[in-house]
Amino acid sequence: MLFGRGKNAKLTAEDPSVLGTPQREAEPDKSGFGRSSKGPFDASERDTAVGYVDLGAILIRPIEGLQIRLEVEEATRRVVAVTLDLNGSSLQLQAFAAPRSAGLWGEIRAQIAQSVASQGGTVEEIEGSFGPELVAKLPTSTADGRRGYRVAHFMGVDGPRWFLRGVMSGNAVMDRAAAEELEELFRSVVVDRGESPLPPSELLPLRLPVDQPPQEQAGAPGFAAPERGPEITHLG
Repeated sequence: MLFGRGKNAKLTAEDPSVLGTPQREAEPDKSGFGRSSKGPFDASERDTAVGYVDLGAILIRPIEGLQIRLEVEEATRRVVAVTLDLNGSSLQLQAFAAPRSAGLWGEIRAQIAQSVASQGGTVEEIEGSFGPELVAKLPTSTADGRRGYRVAHFMGVDGPRWFLRGVMSGNAVMDRAAAEELEELFRSVVVDRGESPLPPSELLPLRLPVDQPPQEQAGAPGFAAPERGPEITHLG
C-alpha cells in the first residue's frame, strides 16, 4: 500500500479515476537511470508511515551506526540541510523545488562549477552511479597552516517537481566501499515535495523530527545538535 500525502478528493461519477482513466499523467523520469524503481524516491512511491525519520521534505531510513546532523542557517535559524555521518564519511542532503517538465541538475552542475572556480578550486565531471556527477577540490588550510584542499563529491537527482542534491565528503571521496555505503543511503531517501507552489530552486522546508526514537534501539540513528551550516549549502 502506498502512503499518500496529497489532498484527499471525494470521488464522483465525473471523477476520471471512476471512469477507469488516470486522474493525472505519470510524471516523466527526468533522472535518466530509472529513479522511481532505484531511488531516491518520491513520497507517493513509498510507505513512510513507519521505519523512517521524518525531517519534513526529507525522510531517512535509519541504519546501524548512522548519525544525523541538522544544519542551521545562522542568519535565519532555519534548518537548511541534513548531514548523515557513517563510518568516517558524510553525506549532506538538500531538496529543492523543481519544474514539472524539466530537470535542474544540468543547470546546477554549471552553477556549482562556477562557484568552486570562484573560490580557487577545480571541478571534474564524471559518470557515476546517478549519472553525471562532480568531484570538486576546494583550497583550504591545514591545522599546521599549510595550504591544502578538501574534496567534495556532488550527486544530483531530478524527481517529480523536486531535485535532491547529495554531497559526499570524508572517507567516501577516496574509498569506493565507503562511497557505496553513502550511495545506498542516498538511494533510500524519500522526498516529500508537498503541495505548496514554490519557485524552481527554492529549498524545501526541513524540520526537527517530531518523535525522536530512543538511540538505544537497534539500528536507531543518533542525533547531533543543530549546527551552523557548511560553506556550500546553496545551489552554486
